[in-house]
Amino acid sequence: MKNETVLERSKLILQKWRKDSVRKTVASSLFTFGATVLFALYNGFLGIFLKSVWHGSICVFYLLLVFIRGIILLAERSGNARCESKKTHIRYRAFVISAIMLLFLNLALICPIVLMVKFEKPVNMELIPAIAMAAYTTYKITMASIHFHKQKSRRHKNMLITELRTVNFIDALVSVLTLQNTLIIVNGAKSNADNLLVLSAISSAVIYIVIIFITIRLLVAGVKQHGNDIFSKSCLR
Repeated sequence: MKNETVLERSKLILQKWRKDSVRKTVASSLFTFGATVLFALYNGFLGIFLKSVWHGSICVFYLLLVFIRGIILLAERSGNARCESKKTHIRYRAFVISAIMLLFLNLALICPIVLMVKFEKPVNMELIPAIAMAAYTTYKITMASIHFHKQKSRRHKNMLITELRTVNFIDALVSVLTLQNTLIIVNGAKSNADNLLVLSAISSAVIYIVIIFITIRLLVAGVKQHGNDIFSKSCLR
């Protein structure tokens, strides 16, 4: 009987987990948060040790990702035990701070993108690791796209969760740019260098415009939603 009860409870917990998109987003973001910290430290070390502009600039990008995700996750955690209006205030403040940092993140992307377009990103990788990188990037962009599409269709009330998914999508898009640059350099197609430069510039510009567009749309939607909700209720102590 006890085994059956434990099994039934496990099934219920699993069912709730599958239906709770917020918890899944937060859980995956916690894992991504830790990985991003490691990426930032790694690239920061290489930037200092090798005096590499690329590693330094991409380190700044990852650090901004760390701060944005950290602010959102901390706000969600601290707001769980609060009343609804207080939770709204916490989320609004977190959204404003993280949104400002998101704008700086967009600006910080200019330097690494320009370096990739000019093929000045250092690459010390053979073809097989590059293929493995391509597989991981494909998985990353697929999952980020699925969650980003779900947020568009559901219009999630929690703007911080929406922002988390948007940031994950931006992170995946930057991974696509990095993969493109890596594959071009690894293949070493010097005979088509000019054509590849044009292709890299066009694709990088398109992806950067997409990043700017979804950032602006997120900021407009967030200000509009929180502007309507922030003074709608009073917190009773």
